[in-house]
Amino acid sequence: MQTPSPLCAIDDESFAYETLKERMPHIVAKAVDVLCRHRQKLADKHGQEGMEAAKKAIGCYSKLKHEFHANKPLIPLTDNGPDVEIWNQYLEYQKTLLPDDANPKWTVCPWLFVECYLYRRVQEAMLISPPISYFDVFSELKNENLFRSQEAIIALCIHLHDLKKNLGSLNPEQRQEEFYRFLQVSLWANKCDLSIFWDEESHQKSSILDALDSLKRYIVVNDMEPMCATLMSKQIVGAAKMAKARVDIVLDNAGYELITDFVLADAILTLEMATEVHFHGKSFPWFVSDATKNDFDFAIQQTVGSHHKGISKCGQAWKKYLKKGTWVYHDNMFWTLPHEFWRMEEVAPDLYAELKKSDLILFKGDLNFRKLVGDRKWEFCTPFGQALKRFRPAPLCSIRTLKSDVQVGFEPRVEERLNRLEPDWMVIGKFGAIQFISF
Repeated sequence: MQTPSPLCAIDDESFAYETLKERMPHIVAKAVDVLCRHRQKLADKHGQEGMEAAKKAIGCYSKLKHEFHANKPLIPLTDNGPDVEIWNQYLEYQKTLLPDDANPKWTVCPWLFVECYLYRRVQEAMLISPPISYFDVFSELKNENLFRSQEAIIALCIHLHDLKKNLGSLNPEQRQEEFYRFLQVSLWANKCDLSIFWDEESHQKSSILDALDSLKRYIVVNDMEPMCATLMSKQIVGAAKMAKARVDIVLDNAGYELITDFVLADAILTLEMATEVHFHGKSFPWFVSDATKNDFDFAIQQTVGSHHKGISKCGQAWKKYLKKGTWVYHDNMFWTLPHEFWRMEEVAPDLYAELKKSDLILFKGDLNFRKLVGDRKWEFCTPFGQALKRFRPAPLCSIRTLKSDVQVGFEPRVEERLNRLEPDWMVIGKFGAIQFISF
């Protein structure tokens, strides 16, 4: 089957067009607002140089807004980041896809590339503005999401403690149900996406544990059982020693969702479904709320130092996992490149080789899904494995709430049912998917 064309913003009825015209300007405007409010703090820390650097970054953002409002050509990067050459080469490649070597523009280039390019330009503005190049214009929002989700985090941590306390009395079916429970919590936490729902309630107000049964009807593809079977095959049987088993989680959002990923990872170890969990985050601020190493460390610190005993106990356990090497954090710039994942083995062979060591890779969120299948105009009934093309590092599962136009792996007539139920079902985050393939 021929690979379909990529989604792009030239279609004024598409979600890509809405993103370009509404969300992207709003995101850059918010970044300007954050820098304006922090200028004095940056000046207090770095003197006049810090104040001038903030002004310079704000100027870059104003220029960026003008560029996509006027649909100007995409320009090469000019900072000193290690990925600049790769990005500029990719920009040249986009030019070859256009008639008569036309200049790539915001509306005609693939939506996935344009969105990634926007956030790389956001990073460029900071990199060329020392001494404040470290400043994360999205950090404030990510931290707020974490703090405002405390009630839900408390309930989740208490449930994890109860699992550990009662583990010996659980039969295999009950263990499986617990895994399903934590997996679904991690799924629905993916709603908390600040790049989509910046002005809305993007935190988790209360515990979702009691609502999981009622939410199952909103999971449009549910491969929990075959995925669980893959991990259950690694479990300890009687007194036999568990074989070394590894789960990798390619992270999406910081804040509340990151905590649910921590809890899921802890549950996987507790249920003896794996012996180690590896996390993969972004190298710099990305798509507003994506988790970086700073966000990862901040979440651990906040849980360890929590005044709530249940949260603090979890944080202490997670800190020990990291120290022991049972949990491992990885950083690779591939996650912030524009490439679809089927290019990983060629572009980032070190990362591909690392993922091949895994027994199961969990890809969190809609952006990872879009890069897995290429963000293209697939027929919805296209098999998931076919859309992955040559990306085959290990058994993998995409866990996401639906927030874009690209969908694959649907059973016949599912699309018709969803269209009757909710016209905007693809983009509102109300529906979820757990799509697994073992190759």
